[in-house]
Amino acid sequence: MEQGDIYFIQWDPSVGHEFKKTRPAVILSSNKTIKASNLITVMAITKNSNSPMANDIEIKKDSNNRLMYDSLIKVYHISSFDKSRCIKHIGKVKSEKFEEIKKYLFKHFSLN
Repeated sequence: MEQGDIYFIQWDPSVGHEFKKTRPAVILSSNKTIKASNLITVMAITKNSNSPMANDIEIKKDSNNRLMYDSLIKVYHISSFDKSRCIKHIGKVKSEKFEEIKKYLFKHFSLN
């Protein structure tokens, strides 16, 4: 498990507007944090591109990420879970895509 990996995550039990069921997510946690903690922080991925939010990041399916569909990284859906919710490793986001995620995180948390 490494930063930038995509895993199927078990999101249930969920409340309100949280994602439900099992769906892919990209790991945001640093490799150092992944080794030191049983918790990981992720950003949800959805194949539903009908109603993108302003900052969602498009991710095209490819042999690196091994997604089944062109998808959206839902940047507003940042969650932390116990590692036991990680069902299966799918693939990895390309480094340039992870750079987009990092730029968004700086904006989201006003780190500039």
